[in-house]
Amino acid sequence: MGRKLDKILVVDVESTCWMGQPPIGQVNEIIEVGISAINIEDLKILGKKSYIVKPSLSKISKFCTELTGLTQEIVEKGENFKDVCNKIKTVYGTESRIWTSFGEYDKNQFKKCCDLFNIKSPFSDMHWNVKSMASIFYGWPEMGMDKLLNKLGMKLEGRHHCGADDAYNIAKILVDILGKGRK
Repeated sequence: MGRKLDKILVVDVESTCWMGQPPIGQVNEIIEVGISAINIEDLKILGKKSYIVKPSLSKISKFCTELTGLTQEIVEKGENFKDVCNKIKTVYGTESRIWTSFGEYDKNQFKKCCDLFNIKSPFSDMHWNVKSMASIFYGWPEMGMDKLLNKLGMKLEGRHHCGADDAYNIAKILVDILGKGRK
């Protein structure tokens, strides 16, 4: 499959989490995939989308709900991980596009969940770490997304730790890097 350089995909995942280690028999699994796309030609962010994933090996903890806003009731209405992967592959052409995330967690979590459920990753092997890119480009130490947005004079839009909102905010950072890089 050929590479498409018309859009860059920005991905942020939320996963089941606990204060400390997972309870026995439960694992960190993806419960939300947030995606924003950036049009390469004009560097416009093409919206944001959230895909809710119904976990099959874990339950939503109180800590997870406080962090992400996702409840057991919300994720129960989601789709299974394989179906979400197939959907984003179809909608976004993920196998042939560059995809990015803020740090390595999202990339690693996708690999872990794909291995866990024995499915092929929906994403290409062309991954960019926006957190490291920002550090190199601006000459600053690596920092969290909210702190970086603030340092760039941008506001965090939406709720932090909501996949779609975080993907959109990461896209704003990447657009800033790419836009300044073009100048």
